[in-house]
Amino acid sequence: MPRVPKPRSLAGQLFAMQVVLVAFVVAGCTVFAYLTAHRQAEDAAGRQAAATARAVAESPSVREAIRRPDPSATLQPYAEKVRRATDVDFVTIMNRQGIRWTHPNPANIGARYLGHIRPALEGRTFPETYTGTLGTSVRVVTPIRDDGRIVGLVSAGITIEEITEQVRKQLTGFIGVAAGALALGGLGTYVVNARLRRHTHGMNAAELSHMHVYHEAALHAVREGLLMLDGQRRIALMNDGARELLGLGEDAVGRSIAELGLPAPLTGALLAAEPRVDEVHLTGHRVVVLNTSPVSGGERRGTVVTLRDHTELQALTGELNHERGFTQALRSQAHEAANRLHTVVSLIELGRAEEAVEFATAELELAQALTDQVVTSVGEPVLAALLLGKAAQANERGVELVVSADSRIDDGLLPASLPPRDLVTVLGNLIDNAVDAATGTPGGRVTVTARADDELLFRVSDNGPGIPPDTDVFRRGLSGKGPGRGLGLALVQQAVHRHGGSVEVTGAPDGGAEFTVRLPLQREVPA
Repeated sequence: MPRVPKPRSLAGQLFAMQVVLVAFVVAGCTVFAYLTAHRQAEDAAGRQAAATARAVAESPSVREAIRRPDPSATLQPYAEKVRRATDVDFVTIMNRQGIRWTHPNPANIGARYLGHIRPALEGRTFPETYTGTLGTSVRVVTPIRDDGRIVGLVSAGITIEEITEQVRKQLTGFIGVAAGALALGGLGTYVVNARLRRHTHGMNAAELSHMHVYHEAALHAVREGLLMLDGQRRIALMNDGARELLGLGEDAVGRSIAELGLPAPLTGALLAAEPRVDEVHLTGHRVVVLNTSPVSGGERRGTVVTLRDHTELQALTGELNHERGFTQALRSQAHEAANRLHTVVSLIELGRAEEAVEFATAELELAQALTDQVVTSVGEPVLAALLLGKAAQANERGVELVVSADSRIDDGLLPASLPPRDLVTVLGNLIDNAVDAATGTPGGRVTVTARADDELLFRVSDNGPGIPPDTDVFRRGLSGKGPGRGLGLALVQQAVHRHGGSVEVTGAPDGGAEFTVRLPLQREVPA
């Protein structure tokens, strides 16, 4: 089966087209230069012939010779001398009837002049191109005056053959220049197309067109964010996913990363020269996983950036951590309940029934009191369950979690604009942070205030060591629990700002830290 030849590459097509174009231009310029030179040579010959004819016509010796009986005897040597001196092909002096007195070929003396003489007889000097005894020539005819009368005529001229020979001598130079221009143009075209071939990887126009179509389709079909940064860290390419994840507009392409107002840690990661792998960063409303890879090539050509939306996964991870904590607390409580049950059974077996009843009742009253306090203060079921679970977790770590007496959130009071998941993120992370701080502190205590009046207020304080001054606790990655932590408070700030609220940290009365969150309540107006 015959092999179908592959279409020539785009660089090859352009090279062939440019070579033909350069050759055409050089050939055209050469022909134009030749014709121009020929025309200029004819004009120069006409001026030279006119000057010679006028000089002869105004010569006193010529007028003197015409008065003699045999003008040719004097005029022929004179005309030949002038012809050789002025480098014209002929100088013909004739009478008013056109009978020659001089001619380069003496045999033609006495014959009639071949050409027009009437304008000269009328007193005018005129040029013409005419075919005479010496061939076609550019000639000028002018009258000879003696005391105002026309006593004869002078014609001087240069043959076209001579003019052509002069131009032909210049043609070698024209051809040399044209060949040099063609070689230089071909070399320049080859260099340019070799560079183009490297950039297009030898692909033809159809392949480049298909690649562009596939590129655009893939770029907009990928849900993950994709950025291409050039060597100056400007956005060269951005798909829809990246624009949505970073909250950027259509005008972001072409701008520097440092000018986009992204969070400082994210901006620093995008500007870094070294690659980043699966780094978690916060934008204004999302949690993204960042990967960067420099474009290879031996120089700083740019960076490929991929972004994955981690918001939902991070929220689910947080909820899973809360559930895991609840499970561990329940497991511990179940173990503790089994120990207490064994104690009650043993007291009964020992005949100490009253002590058994008193021991069991005290434990029930303590657990019921905490439940009643939380449920009475916080009627919102999700928040109530969260507080009960966190209280059990804190108890397992030796920290007492207290819900303040002025807490009050009735069931159904929170609007739909504040989803329970975001409230769990805010309050759960604040309590976890406070419990961590209070753990290990003698008499560790965490106080929680949750109130909904004109606004939703969460206040969480602890009696831990506190926060050093000038510390940005909301910066992602800042944590005393080791690397890979420090995302909780950053998520709190992100969720609060997303709902138009505020969060601030101050010193607690017990010496620890106190976080206060305020979220606006946008209640629905009844119809």
